[in-house]
Amino acid sequence: MQDAIVAEDLVKTFGEVRALDGVDLNVPTGTVLGLLGPNGAGKTTTVRVLTTLLTPDSGHATVAGFDVVKQPNQVRRSIGLSGQFAAVDEYLTGRENLQMVGELYQMSAKDSKARAVDLLEWFNLADAADRPAKTYSGGMRRRLDLAAALVVRPPVMFMDEPTTGLDPRNRLALWEVIQDLVADGTTLLLTTQYLEEADHLAHDIMVVDHGKVIARGTADQLKAQTGGERVEVVVHDRELIGTATEVLRGFSRDDVAIDQHTRRLTIPVQGGAKLLAEVIRELDQRGVEIDDIGLRRPTLDDVFISLTGHHAEDADDNGDGGDDEGGDAGRRTADKAAQTRKDAAR
Repeated sequence: MQDAIVAEDLVKTFGEVRALDGVDLNVPTGTVLGLLGPNGAGKTTTVRVLTTLLTPDSGHATVAGFDVVKQPNQVRRSIGLSGQFAAVDEYLTGRENLQMVGELYQMSAKDSKARAVDLLEWFNLADAADRPAKTYSGGMRRRLDLAAALVVRPPVMFMDEPTTGLDPRNRLALWEVIQDLVADGTTLLLTTQYLEEADHLAHDIMVVDHGKVIARGTADQLKAQTGGERVEVVVHDRELIGTATEVLRGFSRDDVAIDQHTRRLTIPVQGGAKLLAEVIRELDQRGVEIDDIGLRRPTLDDVFISLTGHHAEDADDNGDGGDDEGGDAGRRTADKAAQTRKDAAR
């Protein structure tokens, strides 16, 4: 299968910050690559380089067969981009925003109007189609921005944390849209901090941290690397968390993960249901009352913790603009994304 996106040894620095430190990746045509990592890991910088919004200091990358440095206009004509911040014209209505994008891409007025109607329905915006975008909620603007990225049905899509700000119903609806796109042959590079999103959508997952690729594989492969099963215990009395921790340490050489707020303790184990029974018996003998206990497989969150040392949502919230240029970087990317759509249409 031919690769629609290829990057080799990408390096990008901003002053003393090395945002990308030799990133390699490839995305086969018609598949989804999920790019995971803490804020500031290099995810958004990678997207900006691959969509021609940034020039790498070194390395090489192609998208749809075109060099991102030497053939930027051809790349822009081959991609759709939805950045972290919505790139829409606030003074136009939702319908006018979509029609404008279609006409910039030289679609006929008739076709751009028809496409706008389809997308407004698809993204549950039909009722607000003729309201100015400045009256939209944040989630509505996000959906309008995603719709704009799909006006011309690009063969390659980049979505940088596309479901941020969406409620669960609209997030699920977007997942269906993404699955339909990929089923029709679209290639997608998706950055996200919703680990269940990557688990659900991505054929392959790549984890980056400090500008480097630290792991890659399918969700199942990454979970297998984390290893084994997990015992989860919810202690009834917070004062007995220490005692419960001592008990669990007797069944594993790994550290016990403790969530003080929920009184939940988690530890990797081997031994299945038989070992679980032993844990319950030992807790009872030590006088530890429990509200819940269970045995489960590793999740992508376990993978993330084992690779980066913390939960995805525990990273510093500096917007992945914190990769490189500071908190306003994401908004500048939104402006650049809007300009990219115009440039691609020329």
